[in-house]
Amino acid sequence: MAVEVLDSDGIRRALTRIAHEIVERNDGVEGLALVGIHTCGVPLARRIAEALARIEGSTPPVGAIDITLYRDDAGRLGATARMEPSDIPFDLQDRKVVLVDDVLYTGRTIRAALDALIDFGRPAAVQLAVLIDRGHRELPIRADYVGKNVPTSRSQKVRVELGEHGERDAVWIEEAGNGTR
Repeated sequence: MAVEVLDSDGIRRALTRIAHEIVERNDGVEGLALVGIHTCGVPLARRIAEALARIEGSTPPVGAIDITLYRDDAGRLGATARMEPSDIPFDLQDRKVVLVDDVLYTGRTIRAALDALIDFGRPAAVQLAVLIDRGHRELPIRADYVGKNVPTSRSQKVRVELGEHGERDAVWIEEAGNGTR
């Protein structure tokens, strides 16, 4: 059984709120860049950049990062690992970077993303924006910007669907075993 926790409007509102919080915390978008973590973090980063452009009249650059080779479970993934191209077409040096992902769970994905990001340069600061924070951290990582806190049990999974992947925008909680995280 799946329960919808965010619909299209809820996702839009959450991303707009995150954009406003980014502007407020950083006094605008000057010197800011967004980097989405493949797969769902990339379209979310683009949507946040569009919201920032509507608010500030200026669009920060957006990049994409693949963390497959930086994961602490990469050896266990084996043939199921699917790599996507990293694309950061701007200099990270002394730039404030907002790392964007769909779901924050144990913190291991974010740790891998930080390692991957540093291989591209040395940002002045890294902030984290996530659509969903579901708790259950295994590492000391927290998001600076959260679209929605969704308390879950470890036996549940969070499934994010986005129009960019041919689905309708929605976030679902379901019982484990349905190929979600």
